[in-house]
Amino acid sequence: MNLGMLTFGCLAGVLSAQQTKALDPVRSEITVNEKIAAEAPASITVLNKLQLQATPGVNLDDRLRSVPGFTLFRRTSSVVANPTTQGISLRGLGSSGASRTLVLWDGVPVNDPFGGWVYWTRFSPEDIDRIEVVRGASTSVFGDRAIGGSIQLFSRPAEPWRVHGAYEGGNKNTHQLSGGFSHLRPRWAMSTQGRAFRTDGFFIIEDGRRGAVDTRAGVDFVAGDIRLDYLGAKDRFFLKFDALTEDRANGTVAQRNSTSLGNVSGQYFREVGKDSLSLTAWHGQEEFHASFSVIAANRQTERLSMRQQVPADVTGGAALYRLQRGVANALLGGDFTRAEGYSVETTLPTGFSNRGGVQWQRGAFLQTDVKAGPLKLFGGGRMHAAGNQGAFFSPSGGFVLGKKQWRGRGTVYRSFRAPTLNELYREFRVGNAVTRANDALKPEIAFGSEIGVDFSGETTRGGVTFYRTSLTDLVTNVTLLSTPALIERQRRNAGAALTRGVEANVTQRWRDLRLELAWLYSESRFADRRRIPQVPKHAGNAMLLWAKGKTLVSGGLRSFAAQYEDDLNVFRLPGYATVQLAMRHGLTEQVSAIASWENLLDRRFYTGFTPVPMIGAPRLWRAGLRWEGRVRK
Repeated sequence: MNLGMLTFGCLAGVLSAQQTKALDPVRSEITVNEKIAAEAPASITVLNKLQLQATPGVNLDDRLRSVPGFTLFRRTSSVVANPTTQGISLRGLGSSGASRTLVLWDGVPVNDPFGGWVYWTRFSPEDIDRIEVVRGASTSVFGDRAIGGSIQLFSRPAEPWRVHGAYEGGNKNTHQLSGGFSHLRPRWAMSTQGRAFRTDGFFIIEDGRRGAVDTRAGVDFVAGDIRLDYLGAKDRFFLKFDALTEDRANGTVAQRNSTSLGNVSGQYFREVGKDSLSLTAWHGQEEFHASFSVIAANRQTERLSMRQQVPADVTGGAALYRLQRGVANALLGGDFTRAEGYSVETTLPTGFSNRGGVQWQRGAFLQTDVKAGPLKLFGGGRMHAAGNQGAFFSPSGGFVLGKKQWRGRGTVYRSFRAPTLNELYREFRVGNAVTRANDALKPEIAFGSEIGVDFSGETTRGGVTFYRTSLTDLVTNVTLLSTPALIERQRRNAGAALTRGVEANVTQRWRDLRLELAWLYSESRFADRRRIPQVPKHAGNAMLLWAKGKTLVSGGLRSFAAQYEDDLNVFRLPGYATVQLAMRHGLTEQVSAIASWENLLDRRFYTGFTPVPMIGAPRLWRAGLRWEGRVRK
């Protein structure tokens, strides 16, 4: 990583004398939904449409890895990972598949109701307008799923008679077909898009250890959504439906999983003088199927050990009221979710269990900010009831002090996370590593603080943040047994843990050239000084982007330090770095050629132990054509 940053830095020095273009200012608001935002003393990263196009990846999780500190449970892409490992960690609050980050899509939560993870195949990167990543629970607006932060996804706005379609093909027999349509009238808008993807995938066990049972891991999926908007002068409303069906090969003959889901949501917004009101409701249903096996030590045979069926549904709603008074402002509201799900398990040759239940969440909050000259003070609190897990009060406070191009900020907060139904009731298996459920889990509690400074110039932007988060009753996978043939773990409250570190970023622009550097240092340990698993101590990203006219070219370098697979710090995953490349060129006014390479240098890296080492994606490339234009009525 140091060599890559030095190379980009030297290039920056050579080009610094060129004529420049202005950058977007540093973001100081968290967008709660499309029309209501909350000022916050937070570290906020915004990825616009150009940055998303310049970052390779089939799904958004691979593109979000350019944000240091963004990690899933393992290093594996959602193209081959089991969906139950696709929960998000920010700033080293990892160690299990449950997400400690809330994800909102157009203001509606999309974390899985049963396990908290995210189905990244639901979102088409080309149809996302921007993404906001907020680290830390610096605001009291969100509930327990935001213990580590939040990520907001915003769909591309509708345009009159816009039609688009694309095809991409690549190695590993990879094919992706996508398309969509939108139309905009003075008071109404409609948009729809869909995406289909298939691949043969790749082996997740290296050559020397592979046996007869090993097959390629990959995913086939179809996803789409449709949205209708009413655009009044003071009233707005949208109704949206999205669906996904996916089928995954998990790397052996007997192990597969599949998911089908559908969600409907609606949001109403009204201006009330200088104030604003927002009402949101959503409902979703899904069903997850999986099969697990026992694999022989020589990997020549396997025996089907369990079949699993997990039906789940969720219903939720939120009300927000924004008071804007200039010097003093407030955002208040409440929300609820009802999630129901069951893990129906058939253990072979005999055995059956059906475990699960209903989980209620209810919360009310108040978030305020007061301005006094260059100083702005923040304060908030949330009272949240998590069913039989009890009630919790989560306060937050902070400040922002601005002077010309500089901004200093600081915040302290208390937050929590209730265990998911998945952690309480569902058992799973990866190879010969078994993880048991635990219905006696207690909620996690986090006390966090951070202080930072941002610089926002016309062509230079940067920031540095120092943070500290202490955790009580952190839920992690505790090792009960570890042998060459079997690893047995159980989800347990591991006691106290502490994560602290530094994050820094710099963006420099010269005319059509843009350089982005970002780095995170995270010291994350349990009270006994063992490292929290699945958290690298260092993570960095460097990207050089050139965009002019119809042409876009970008190159990037990502680097991750070593991390541990387990709570005992026995299985160490070495650090690694990968290179990415993306190109896009307009052939005509409507047709563009696109190409991308992930892991361009074909670097081999390890993603986990089962106890056999698993490996990540080799070099992957895709190329194709994208058509985008307008049709007349």
